[in-house]
Amino acid sequence: MQPVTINRSALDILLSLGALALFVGLAGWAMWWWLKKSEDPARLVFKWILTGLVLGVMFLKVIPIVAGGGFGGAFVGIPFTAVCGLALAIIWRHDIAGLVAKPFGALYDGGDAQIDPQAYYSIAEAKRKRGHFTEAVAEIRKQLDKFPNDFTGQMLLAEIQAENLNDLPGAEVTIQRLCQQTGHPPRNVAYAFNTLADWHLKYSVDRDAARVDLQRIVDLFPDSELALVAEQRIGHLAGTDYMLAAHDRPRVHLPEGVRNVGLLPSSQHLTPTSCDPAELAEEYVRHLQQHPQDTEAREKLAVIYADHFERLDLAADQLQQLIDQPNQPARQVIHWLNLLADLQIRHGAGYDPAWQTLAQIVERYPNQAAADVARNRMDLLKLELKAKTLTRSVKLGNYEQNIGLRQGGHGKR
Repeated sequence: MQPVTINRSALDILLSLGALALFVGLAGWAMWWWLKKSEDPARLVFKWILTGLVLGVMFLKVIPIVAGGGFGGAFVGIPFTAVCGLALAIIWRHDIAGLVAKPFGALYDGGDAQIDPQAYYSIAEAKRKRGHFTEAVAEIRKQLDKFPNDFTGQMLLAEIQAENLNDLPGAEVTIQRLCQQTGHPPRNVAYAFNTLADWHLKYSVDRDAARVDLQRIVDLFPDSELALVAEQRIGHLAGTDYMLAAHDRPRVHLPEGVRNVGLLPSSQHLTPTSCDPAELAEEYVRHLQQHPQDTEAREKLAVIYADHFERLDLAADQLQQLIDQPNQPARQVIHWLNLLADLQIRHGAGYDPAWQTLAQIVERYPNQAAADVARNRMDLLKLELKAKTLTRSVKLGNYEQNIGLRQGGHGKR
């Protein structure tokens, strides 16, 4: 078989055509992009036409004269070239000046950076402040027609419905529609349901409806910090009678105070009686059986176990349940670990248990400031234990009786 030979001239023609096609393609894309970014496309096209005419005259008439040399090239071609260059400068003078000045102007006005469209509610808020609530709702709905998933606008609409128009059912519908939309962050959805629960408690004194709102957070985001906070709020919901009493409190008639309290032989009977820690502990236990996620009640129960019943083991068990509970905020876990260390020091658990408790802070949160505080406390732990174990007794001296009746305040020497 004879080897296939390619004509050199044909190869050059193909390469030239390829380079020309590439150049034309790039030029066409650049012109399309330029036309799209232009503020006045018609004017830009007109400039392109004039530029094409000037360049056509240069390549067809002026350049051949200059290339011919002689008298025509020197005294005709060069001036004509200068005239063509001046014509191009006149056509593109504004664009050339803008190309130089635009980077400096962009430092102050942002240049050609596109601003993301967003909803504005300043008009609606101004109408709301003037008491024109219906007009404010109309303005909000105009913005929501353009941005139907805007969280701020929907919450503002629900707020006006609940707080200004006394339309709690309408506000509830707005919140429900908001939370059914996709794309909202979980914290925004939880905030919406928490706000709706607040409105149910404040305006309709409906504890059951508020519990349903908070339970929605638990159902939507199980095993999360948001669900944990919602469960704690459910545990703290007050009874209906208590909430009604808060809105219509009866008058409390205070008894007359004790007269001449300074002349009484003893004021011991006037000391207010404190709550029985045992009764409080029973109340907290009953409450935690119904609402085991109530961290505040469990913490108080742990302190009562340690300080009143001297049962550090029971207190440590309650606090350890809080510490090991998932999705707890770091600041809360740090607080409980420090509280457990306080109880261990206060009730004589010894150096090792307290040191290990503080070491958990360093191990769990090594990059937080609380870890540095825990390290410092671990270094000074022996001194802290020693200060707690020392019995401080102040021995009073024997003073003469009726010192206030002595004349001149001087004693006999």
